[in-house]
Amino acid sequence: MSSRSTTARYDLSGARVLVMGLGAHGGGAASARFCAEAGASVTVTDLRDESALGESVASLADLPIRFVLGRHEADDFHVADIVVKNPAVPRTAPLLREAKRIETDISIFLSGHTGPVLAITGTKGKSTTASALQHVIAGRYPDARLGGNITVSPLTFAREIDRDAPVVLELSSFQLGDLLLASSGVAGQRPSFHIAAVTNLLPDHQDYYDSMQAYAADKALIFAGQQRDQWCLLSDDDAWSRSYRPPHPSRVIRFTAGRALPPVGSVAGFDRGRGVLRLDGEAPVTLVPHDTTLSGRHMRMNLLFAGVGAHLFGVPADEVRRRTASFAGVPHRLEVLAVDEGIRYVNDSAATIAEAAVAALESFDAPVHLIAGGSDKGLPLDAFAEIAGRTASLHLLEGTATRRIIELLGAAGGSYDGPYESLEAAFDAARAAARAGEVVLLSPGCASFGMFRNEFDRGNRFRDLVQSRSGMVR
Repeated sequence: MSSRSTTARYDLSGARVLVMGLGAHGGGAASARFCAEAGASVTVTDLRDESALGESVASLADLPIRFVLGRHEADDFHVADIVVKNPAVPRTAPLLREAKRIETDISIFLSGHTGPVLAITGTKGKSTTASALQHVIAGRYPDARLGGNITVSPLTFAREIDRDAPVVLELSSFQLGDLLLASSGVAGQRPSFHIAAVTNLLPDHQDYYDSMQAYAADKALIFAGQQRDQWCLLSDDDAWSRSYRPPHPSRVIRFTAGRALPPVGSVAGFDRGRGVLRLDGEAPVTLVPHDTTLSGRHMRMNLLFAGVGAHLFGVPADEVRRRTASFAGVPHRLEVLAVDEGIRYVNDSAATIAEAAVAALESFDAPVHLIAGGSDKGLPLDAFAEIAGRTASLHLLEGTATRRIIELLGAAGGSYDGPYESLEAAFDAARAAARAGEVVLLSPGCASFGMFRNEFDRGNRFRDLVQSRSGMVR
């Protein structure tokens, strides 16, 4: 397909576009650039000022974009033809009611892309699963792209790819729910994804949603609009995922990590250490071999979701096995940074709920010196009693959630060090406690705000500490 016809699909000539929420991860900047290059007159507005958003502002310096930072101006919403909403902007923001038309970077992309979209969501594991899925299908479909919540807006490649190219999207609950606000070709409709996967559903984001039911309902949008020839992949290992009832039951694959496969139905799980898919009435097919680059039960389950999705998309089983075995993982998810004097340093900063920290601990046979704690998302923290019992030492970072953790550990008799007012102090304490053959792990089980900009900043600073103290990062 010519670039000319690709560009025509996204023609915004003469439109007045207001991007609400510039953000620090590139999503708002990608929307602003895309709309400006598509012919729109673009204004960007954000409640944060330029001191907090300088990098994003600088990335748009070559374009004639107007910035309104540190505030929102109602007139901008009144005159805009399109308001592009950043996922971090609450849907209840009063000024959104002034918008004639609401879009997101995801809705704009979906309105113009006609190729297959393979969508991944879930409380934990969605980034690894989406990245692994793109890695596997790229062996057969080299033009396959990856975008979404993984901090790569699909608008960064929308005009570059053929309209029929397969695209893997990692989608958060915010991004899915926002599609119902949008006014484009998919607007107000439930999207129809060729593959829709929910890796798991655990309590999260209860500082944004008023109930788990509301959170689960946004996640369910990933499969709600599917057609009869499309596939839905769901966990069978948590109660919320088991409660889902997709529209086409014969096209649902249920996944289990810790028990034998049920004798009937279309299921995926592990048999003697190998990840297998068994479609109803057919022989099992091995898609994840015994030996893979990624270790840990939850990471191998992510590989199985990716392998099943790729196989159902048409990738032969032997090719799926080769590519799931070689997938190296993504930053901030059980990322081995270095081994120094026999001590492994592992970055799992993306573990923002307590259950994710438990899963990380289960991935190691060696003693673990854990750095955890942080800010509060209004979630249960009872798992920290188990966490304290599993660790060789527990080093807590200061934060609103940490205060609750300390109260819990005090009642349960769990031991800990801290709370530390800096990551550097916690890191040095954990490093001093560790011995050859042991692990220093950052897996906070809490949000990052307050001490850090976000979980990626937290993980990057941990990486810098490993490099500065050991002189090496893998």
